[in-house]
Amino acid sequence: MKRDYAFAAPNPSLTLLEPFRAAMEFAFQQCSAPREAVPGDGHPVVIFPGLGTDGTSVSILRAHCRQLGYEAFDWGQGVNVGPQCELGAWLAGLADRISVQLEKHAQPATLIGWSLGGLYARELGKLIAPRLRQVITIATPFNGGAADSNASWLSSVLGGRAASIDPSWIERLRVPPPLRTTSIYSRSDGVVAWETCRHGTRSRLTQDIEVDGSHMGMGWNREVLDIVADRLGQHAGPWRRYVGTA
Repeated sequence: MKRDYAFAAPNPSLTLLEPFRAAMEFAFQQCSAPREAVPGDGHPVVIFPGLGTDGTSVSILRAHCRQLGYEAFDWGQGVNVGPQCELGAWLAGLADRISVQLEKHAQPATLIGWSLGGLYARELGKLIAPRLRQVITIATPFNGGAADSNASWLSSVLGGRAASIDPSWIERLRVPPPLRTTSIYSRSDGVVAWETCRHGTRSRLTQDIEVDGSHMGMGWNREVLDIVADRLGQHAGPWRRYVGTA
């Protein structure tokens, strides 16, 4: 659905405070107990890191999933430097590589993506949907537009050296995968406009969940970890929507 308005960039003060806030979230996570969760069923969980980071940045999230009883691993491509060729071809190649990783698993997988990694997770959710059970994104700006103030960032990471984003890709990124999709976002995100992390229309397969946190600290934010545990614990059948959502 096209928009005739733009979203503003995060307040500069929030951006400057990102490292401090992320450190505080890390300290809180280390000394707080997780919410009681349903024991995991062992299904695979693939985690995609944000721009400029690798599996180390999602190590707490990965360990959290494993402690719950899931077979969690990162995307296996090293540092996320963005697509290295035409976006469609690059995503198709990534889908093939992830599919190979999932071949040894009988159960459908969950894809979790942080920031830019969430765009990968959503698009792979469309390309390899039969192999998956759900997609979870964390601080991922999928509902942006060419006029948004953070569009230049999105252009640089998705289009390489291109000066602008192909309008068709803007529309494609807004469309959710044909399976359960959760978007976790924060109004105090200091990197991306929080509005771009919400679906434009509601459906029975999508849910947007608001938390209080920084962009950089989302991977270990206690509330985010609790939401992930709840999403992973969903069984087949009707989707139990998370309580306390926006």
